[in-house]
Amino acid sequence: MDWTSIIVAILALIGTCVGSYSGFKLTSYRVEQLEKKVDKHNGFAQRMPVVEEQIKVINHRIEDLERR
Repeated sequence: MDWTSIIVAILALIGTCVGSYSGFKLTSYRVEQLEKKVDKHNGFAQRMPVVEEQIKVINHRIEDLERR
C-alpha cells in the first residue's frame, strides 16, 4: 500500500466527520428555531378563542347601547 493513499483516506475521513458534525449542528439549530415558532403559534391559537368571545361581548354591548 502507498502512504499517499492512506493519508488521503484519513483526510477524507476527517473531512467527512467534520461535515457531518457541522450538518448535525445546523439541523439541530434549525429544528430549535422551528420549535420556537410553533410554540409562538400555539400561544396565539390558544388566545384567539378568548379574543373572539370578548368581541362577541363587545358587539352585544354596542347593540344594547344602539337600542337605547
